Amino acid sequence: MVFSLLIPLITPGGFPEKGAAFFISKKFNTPKMNKLKKIWATAVVLALGSASAFAQNGVTGLNTATSSLKTYVDPVTNIALVIGGIVGIVGAIRVYSKWNSGDQDINKELMGWGGSCVFLVVSAVIIKAFFGLT
Repeated sequence: MVFSLLIPLITPGGFPEKGAAFFISKKFNTPKMNKLKKIWATAVVLALGSASAFAQNGVTGLNTATSSLKTYVDPVTNIALVIGGIVGIVGAIRVYSKWNSGDQDINKELMGWGGSCVFLVVSAVIIKAFFGLT
């Protein structure tokens, strides 16, 4: 019906004729299409209604999320400390090998590897402090 108002065809005599607009409006208003529209509308209403049924109180949701995050803090900080130790060992070996080869500019290498090691150790401590697990 909407399409028939939007696309009127005018004949050479000047009178509107039911052409393509009539075909489009009839094509989308079949009983099968109407049934499909009703099914989709019902599915959308049921989906939106069930989403509100699963909603919980905001405080309990935050407490649940906090407790589940606290279980991951210790393993993540331990992994960060292990990676920091590995980075420190690799950096020390690289700086030592450059120093023994006679390279005079090892300060940049030392600061890069040392800074990354310190960052990983400090970030592990800050993560534990942020979640109150010091």
